[in-house]
Amino acid sequence: MTNWNNLDTLASFKELQQSSPVDLKSVMSGEEGAGRVKKYQIPMAAGFTYDYAAKQVDDDILRSLSALANEAQLADKFKELYNGAVINTGENRLVLHHLTRGQLGDAVVADGADKRSFYVEQQKRIADFADKVHKGEIVNEAGEKFTSVVQIGIGGSDLGPRAMYIALENWAKKNGKFLMDAHFISNVDPDDASAVLAEVDVAHAIFILVSKSGTTLETLTNQSFVMDALKKDGLDPSKHMIAVTSETSPLADSPDYLAAFYMDDYIGGRYSSTSAVGGAVLSLAFGPEVFAAFLNGAAEEDKLAKEADPMKNPDMLDALIGVYERNVLGYPSTAILPYSQALSRFPAHLQQLDMESNGKSVNRFKESLSYPTGPVIFGEPGTNGQHSFYQLLHQGTDIVPLQFIGFKDSQLENDFTIQGSTSQQKLKANVAAQIIAFACGKEDEDLNKNFKGGRPSSIIVGERLTPEALGALLAHFENKVMFQGFLWNVNSFDQEGVQLGKTLAKKVLAGDMSDALKEYAGLLEI
Repeated sequence: MTNWNNLDTLASFKELQQSSPVDLKSVMSGEEGAGRVKKYQIPMAAGFTYDYAAKQVDDDILRSLSALANEAQLADKFKELYNGAVINTGENRLVLHHLTRGQLGDAVVADGADKRSFYVEQQKRIADFADKVHKGEIVNEAGEKFTSVVQIGIGGSDLGPRAMYIALENWAKKNGKFLMDAHFISNVDPDDASAVLAEVDVAHAIFILVSKSGTTLETLTNQSFVMDALKKDGLDPSKHMIAVTSETSPLADSPDYLAAFYMDDYIGGRYSSTSAVGGAVLSLAFGPEVFAAFLNGAAEEDKLAKEADPMKNPDMLDALIGVYERNVLGYPSTAILPYSQALSRFPAHLQQLDMESNGKSVNRFKESLSYPTGPVIFGEPGTNGQHSFYQLLHQGTDIVPLQFIGFKDSQLENDFTIQGSTSQQKLKANVAAQIIAFACGKEDEDLNKNFKGGRPSSIIVGERLTPEALGALLAHFENKVMFQGFLWNVNSFDQEGVQLGKTLAKKVLAGDMSDALKEYAGLLEI
């Protein structure tokens, strides 16, 4: 049985607080720097490598982090999670998103069903539906094939699936796997739905309504918006819509949908890309075999996350170093910097994943915490970010830890040589140069041109962005966030902060407002 204790009560953490951070300018220069790059790396799934040479750690600090992982029982807590313990204490729920891509431990039975079998059954149902759509066995009223798919959802029903679709869209086109173009409607702002509907041939589009409860205000509003557009075009909405929802929601088994595919309360929205939430849109867009490859990549990374030794577990070590930076070095934010245009929306997904999970100020027992928890997450793809916010990263007053993601080969293998090097070589040269520039800086008598350095970073390096690689990358960050939540002793699987705004918005619409709220309602002419 594991013990859930606050981070600042752990003896190994108190020892870690006495450690001295590494002088990056010194250790990353010359031969010592080259040796660190070779030494401080761990293999990941799908051919990735996690390299942390440019982090402010050395062998002594790494031993302290390993001791912290052991005392905090990180591996044991993960084992309890994937074996079906009630880890989501806020909502008294199991946490089972790992089961959507593989069986890591014992069979988990809940609600009278084996949950792995339940998730596999939904995947098979989605695959069968997608195949029939692609073969023209499921068609529109005119007997014509569907050519587009539109996902209607918000938060985890949008950010993850959208990021995954964008990441694989051009790969699918190159590899003959692009079967339907996908679009996403998330914002309740009517301009969002209007813009998407203007792009889409609605007569040949399938709309996926994603809502676990079947009551999400923004999603149901956008559904009505879409249904109205279909009716105005003389189309029957029930012939164009499917639902991804829970078996107990009002959307289940409804005649308003061609089909309904199910998720359950044990998978949070931000962890749902490998469930039916991501499965339906990705299987329709690229085919079920591409979604299966994506799941396989995630499953292989999950297996590595079971390792108790952090020096063999990239997800756990990344989490430990992040907590060291947050709670010992005092860095308040982290930037995610993928040097891949295909991952342009990946930082936005990780922003929700991390900040909604670990943006907590009370522990699992609803007691106030006296130490910082989740950092602010932001990011953009390189090299675009270099011409945006890297100025602050290099010379600003706050030190921001950096997580680079890079690939040896371009996703589409289409390149051009100019001025003696290819575009991909230039991209890789930029990320390598940034790591050293952040770590070592540059001295100049003109302080305006002086770079202090000492700014830590890690890099995850892969061969090429494929479905398997994307799955492994997603699982790495999901597991990192989970391990950090364990260390901070917070519940990473509820999101009470999301609910307050929803409740107040409903009061505004119902006219049940306080004086100040009435004034804002008046200002906005509600």
